[in-house]
Amino acid sequence: MVTQPRYSGLESSPKVPAKPDHIAAAIRTVRAEINGLEALGEAFANGLRAPFDAAVEAIREAKGRVVVTGMGKSGHVARKIASTLASTGTPAFFLHPGEASHGDLGMVTAGDVVLAISWSGETPELRAVINFCTRFGAPLIAMASDANSALADAADIALILPQAEEACQNTRAPTTSTTMQLAFGDALAIALLEARGFSAADFKNFHPGGKLGAQLITVGDLMARGENLPKVPITASIYDAIVEITRTRYGGVAVVNEEGALVGAFTDGDLRRALPGADLSSSVVEHMTHSPVFVHPHLLATEALRVMNERPRPILLIFACENDRLVGAVHMHDFLRAGIA
Repeated sequence: MVTQPRYSGLESSPKVPAKPDHIAAAIRTVRAEINGLEALGEAFANGLRAPFDAAVEAIREAKGRVVVTGMGKSGHVARKIASTLASTGTPAFFLHPGEASHGDLGMVTAGDVVLAISWSGETPELRAVINFCTRFGAPLIAMASDANSALADAADIALILPQAEEACQNTRAPTTSTTMQLAFGDALAIALLEARGFSAADFKNFHPGGKLGAQLITVGDLMARGENLPKVPITASIYDAIVEITRTRYGGVAVVNEEGALVGAFTDGDLRRALPGADLSSSVVEHMTHSPVFVHPHLLATEALRVMNERPRPILLIFACENDRLVGAVHMHDFLRAGIA
């Protein structure tokens, strides 16, 4: 016979775990990382000043590239730093420390500088990289949080980040530390960018695609030139202007003097206002817009678009002049095709 359990009714009901406060966790995490960044900012003004300057100069003077390496979360940060350096004028690539001892050390060539990242400074996978740098005299820059670690001790330049609490004290999962490493990498990239005089035009060469590339396009990249440039001489008639508008399909023409300087613009709107009262043989000068708006071909296309839209009457066609001479024209459709408007 199976004995049924007997209940007295005194047993307590199962405890239901309290619902976690997700927002509190989020705020706590962000505040921990802000504290880490503030500590890093203070360190730059004190103990990090000299080694940071030395690291920037070592990379600037290097004939080769920056080889960035790290393991685990520091490895992911190292990949991002290498990418940021490369996109801002400092040739760099990521070297996986686990693969380094299996042949990938062959990627490191004479003139390269190695940037090794490890929060503890005791990452065992970095030993092969450290030994390689020591043996072949490759400059080694270390980013760690312990000045007495093996990595910092072996480095030619030791970048010691301040200690900071991770967002989760129970697991010590890398959170604040990786944020500080990322910020340090950005600081290094920007310092090198400014030291090299890296311009928006240089940046555009490495970012031709996507929204960022579109934002860096200049008027000169889009404008019509030479035979495609809609223009008529100051002696032209309305009929001549209509022929040129039809040929180039820009909805207007520039009117230039004998020196090639822009003196006016004649558009479809000007034509509608001139007709039917004006004779087609009458001078275009009598009906053109005098002193039309123009920009420099080096101006960013986004800025030129702003100039066009912020006019009392927004315009669809804008001209480009250089050294007082007409050199190009851009229509609103050109901005649309480039993904700017």
